[in-house]
Amino acid sequence: MAEPIIREIEVKNVLTKSNLPVSDYSVNPYVGCTHACKYCYASFMKRFTNHTEPWGEFLDVKIWSEIERIGKYEGKELFFGSVTDPYNPQEETYRRTRTLLEQLQGSGIKLSIQTKSDLVLRDLELIKAFPDARVGFSINTLDETFRMDMDNAVSIERRIAAMRQIHDAGIRTTCFISPIFPGITDVEAIIERVKGQCNLVWLENLNLRGSFKTIILDYIRGRHPSLMSQYEEIYRRGSRRYWEALDRELRAYAAENDLEYVHNDDSMKRPFDAPPLMVNYFYHEEIKKSVRERG
Repeated sequence: MAEPIIREIEVKNVLTKSNLPVSDYSVNPYVGCTHACKYCYASFMKRFTNHTEPWGEFLDVKIWSEIERIGKYEGKELFFGSVTDPYNPQEETYRRTRTLLEQLQGSGIKLSIQTKSDLVLRDLELIKAFPDARVGFSINTLDETFRMDMDNAVSIERRIAAMRQIHDAGIRTTCFISPIFPGITDVEAIIERVKGQCNLVWLENLNLRGSFKTIILDYIRGRHPSLMSQYEEIYRRGSRRYWEALDRELRAYAAENDLEYVHNDDSMKRPFDAPPLMVNYFYHEEIKKSVRERG
C-alpha cells in the first residue's frame, strides 16, 4: 500500500453534538483512517471532504485551538472515533488524540474510546483520570488471515493483550464484535477469549451499502464462494433471517453462560467485576438515541 497523503487542516470545533445512541458528543481528531478497513462505513466521509484518493490512502490531521470552558462538559458522554480511529498509526507522530485528552483533563466528561490499536496504552494514565472511562477494541475475527484481508491495523492478539492491560488498570473495556460477517465471524469464540477482561460486548451486523458493498461481495465470491448464496439473500434481497437466527443463538449462549443479553442498551451501571453485558446493536442505524436512558 502506498504511503498515505497527509495534510494538516484547521478546524473551529473538534467536539460535535452526537446522534450516536452511546454519547452526547463525538470527536474525530482525523479525517480518514489509514487502517483502511474494507468494510468501513465511514468511507462516506469522502463525499464531504473532496478527497479523490481511495479510502485509507489519505489522512487529514485536525488542528484546533485550546478548548474553552471545559466544565460545561461535566457529566456528558464523549465518544472518540465514530468515523476514524483516534489511534491510527499517525497518532504516534501527530498526537492529536493525546492533545485533546490533555485539554479535557478535569472536565468531568465521561470518556469512551473505540480503536483497533494498542497505541492507546500510551495514554493510559490520562484516560484513568476521567470518570467512568471506557476503551473499546474492535474485534470481528480470531483468524489473522481474514483480519489481514480486511484491515491494516495491529493483530488481533495485540488488541486482546491491550484490552487485558487496560482492564487490569481498572478501566472499563468493550469488545466490539463488528462487523459480524455471516458464516465467518465466530461470535461465541471471540467472547470466550475476552469475557474475563471486558465489561461490555457490543454486537453489530455487517451492513453493506455504498461503494464497499461491491468490494465485500466480490471478496466473498472469490474467497468464500460457498457463502455467496447467503450473502445474496441478505444483501441483495434484504432478508433478515440470518440475523434473527443469530439473535436467538446468542441469547441462548448468554443464558447458558450466565451472561446478560439485551438489545440497544448501553448501561454502565454494573459492578466492574461483573460478567460482561452482551448488547445486540444489529441494524444500529435504526436505533433511537433515547435507548440510552434505560436503567
